[in-house]
Amino acid sequence: MFALPNALTIMRIALVPVFALAFVLPGETARLTAFAVFCVAGISDALDGLAARKLNAGSEFGRMLDPIADKILVAVALMMLVAEGSIRQFNLTMTPFGLLRLVPALIILSREILVSGLREFLAGAEVSIPVTVFAKFKTALQMIAIGAMILTPLADRFFPGVPAVSYTAFAYGLLWVAAALTVYTGYVYFRAGLRHLHGPGNAS
Repeated sequence: MFALPNALTIMRIALVPVFALAFVLPGETARLTAFAVFCVAGISDALDGLAARKLNAGSEFGRMLDPIADKILVAVALMMLVAEGSIRQFNLTMTPFGLLRLVPALIILSREILVSGLREFLAGAEVSIPVTVFAKFKTALQMIAIGAMILTPLADRFFPGVPAVSYTAFAYGLLWVAAALTVYTGYVYFRAGLRHLHGPGNAS
């Protein structure tokens, strides 16, 4: 349970409330702390998988906890950004166009709920779905996009030659690409579930 990969996964979960606290505190230092904590948590996601493969330390506990840790981190970060208004950028009010800017966050959160249910169903049916390259790339892009949006209030300080609106649009564009990949990888899981339902042993 406390092998290095599992310890990294547990640490990632433990960092979530630290990130949330730093995010809500005022000031540049708090925002930088939130960004740093999110980056450390995101990097640990790659490191625990690498450690499991290199050390041959994979376990059922890790396979269960790792996707949960990822979903908690992404969900909390997105909810904090939505609550702050970073997703509704360019000072838009809650008009239909403004609400449209919430779509990628809603897509990502909805997919995570759907996939969690499908994972539980397929695990009960003893159906295993390997993690694809697209899924890994999706997770990495989600982390990069969310990290960029966390840093939005300080964009003019770190990228002085880039207009704040352009930086925010870039970060938001990354989030849309991540949402598109999220839909695709969610479809892969859904298709696997349908294949099982319509398999020879389940024909009606």
